[in-house]
Amino acid sequence: MAVYVFKFGGTSVGSTERIKAVADKVKQAHDQGHQIVVVVSAMSGETNRLIGLAKQMQVQPNEREMDVLLSTGEQVTVALLSMALHEMGCPACSYTGSQVKILTDNSHTKARIQEIDDKKIRADLMAGKVVVVAGFQGVDAAGNITTLGRGGSDTTAVALAAALNADECHIYTDVDGVYTTDPRVEPKARRLNKITFEEMLEMASLGSKVLQIRAVEFAGKYNVALRVLSSFEGGEGTLITYEESEMEKALISGIAFNRDEAKLTITGVPDVPGIASKILGPIAELNIEVDMIIQNVAEDATTDFTFTVHRNDFLKAKEILQKVSKELHAREVTGDDNIVKISIVGVGMRSHAGIASTMFKVLADEAINIIMISTSEIKISVVVDEKYLELAVRSLHATFNLEQEGYPLTL
Repeated sequence: MAVYVFKFGGTSVGSTERIKAVADKVKQAHDQGHQIVVVVSAMSGETNRLIGLAKQMQVQPNEREMDVLLSTGEQVTVALLSMALHEMGCPACSYTGSQVKILTDNSHTKARIQEIDDKKIRADLMAGKVVVVAGFQGVDAAGNITTLGRGGSDTTAVALAAALNADECHIYTDVDGVYTTDPRVEPKARRLNKITFEEMLEMASLGSKVLQIRAVEFAGKYNVALRVLSSFEGGEGTLITYEESEMEKALISGIAFNRDEAKLTITGVPDVPGIASKILGPIAELNIEVDMIIQNVAEDATTDFTFTVHRNDFLKAKEILQKVSKELHAREVTGDDNIVKISIVGVGMRSHAGIASTMFKVLADEAINIIMISTSEIKISVVVDEKYLELAVRSLHATFNLEQEGYPLTL
């Protein structure tokens, strides 16, 4: 008897009709003799509605009370889904995060899971019930309701799968799996049958919106097999696993991109020890995350320092950098928020030389100038002008033969 954890996001449970469709899918799995735990998000739009109500009360809502408020969204969904299952003759029981209980730290609005008491769930599963758990929430040691932050329902599902030693954790979304790149940019993008945790982590961190990074990290840490499937279509989806030996023999698994990039450059900075800290320290103090960094040393004992930030932080970071520039007697500060980061990802890159040079040649042949480069063991990222995004992605996708299973590329 297999144990599965299913997670359905907001669009999957966006109406009573969709909740009934989810209940039907769950009942089918239950009727096949499997033990099923279902994790659900709030109905689509509900969380934003609750945030709007909170802001009518406080400009900066109290975080503890915000958790109490936002957790009600999932509570509605678990009750409705359980009712739908009962109506279909499928025994079910709903639980909030505090009832399970999912114990977290006390960091309101961004809590981390510490422990899960799975006794109630196991007892219900043994009694033949479907267990429906509210995602995104837990309870701290003092009994306060907490929420897990962005992607919290995915994290809840993976954590429950780890606690129950589930056979697989199925994440149902509005896409039918993980693709070689965004099909809206490259229509020839292909759904992957399998991808490693390492590759999925890179894809998620580099702009792929299919799964939240925290959930993938959690799954990798506890070796929970994840499968991404469509809520609205059939199919096998994409399995995320450690089993590299069974993976497609791929040099490159996918191409990720991020439009939310901006770069800043401070020129003519004294080339002395500690200068990077003086430049980036004030940026970090305002919780602005820095991504790629390049430092070029000139012959006149000065350096040019370039780094990227999220586009939403561009103006704030530029303002800080201009103050730093005066203090350091630098020449000038320049910036550009019309850039994108494009990355190729694949565990096969570890054992193959020539991937980077192939990527750079493809871009050069299309007259696309590379502004910045960053590499790791399984990814190469470049920053280019935003206007070249689609051309770059399509050209790289074609060169690395990502539309074909097996990737017959000779370097």
